[in-house]
Amino acid sequence: QVRLVESGGGLVQSGDSLRLSCQASGFAPDYGAVGWFRQAPGKEREGVSCIDRARGNTYYADSVKDRFTISKDRAKNTVYLQMNNPKPEDSAVYYCAADFETNVPVLCAPSRYDYWGLGTQVTVSP
Repeated sequence: QVRLVESGGGLVQSGDSLRLSCQASGFAPDYGAVGWFRQAPGKEREGVSCIDRARGNTYYADSVKDRFTISKDRAKNTVYLQMNNPKPEDSAVYYCAADFETNVPVLCAPSRYDYWGLGTQVTVSP
């Protein structure tokens, strides 16, 4: 059974750092793409960053480039999102999700991802 569990969210000040974790189970560590998505109140869910776990290809939304870093730990079957210099506009519920049909380059549209975690709230204060 595929399962994704996010952790690491919370309240941080603008300019601090935060690391989100996505613990995956039910599928192999090198299989598929895993992405981080976010949804703020009244807004559509958007792709933040995604990684092809076999090839290592990554995608970043323009709004987070040079601030956020996605990485994977094969031994722990976990994907991380390191959030450096977060801004108030980064506040949202962050979800991780898995797509078993990978592409080159890795795609990061929410509609492509079939398996989702329950999300973790990130709030960035000014």
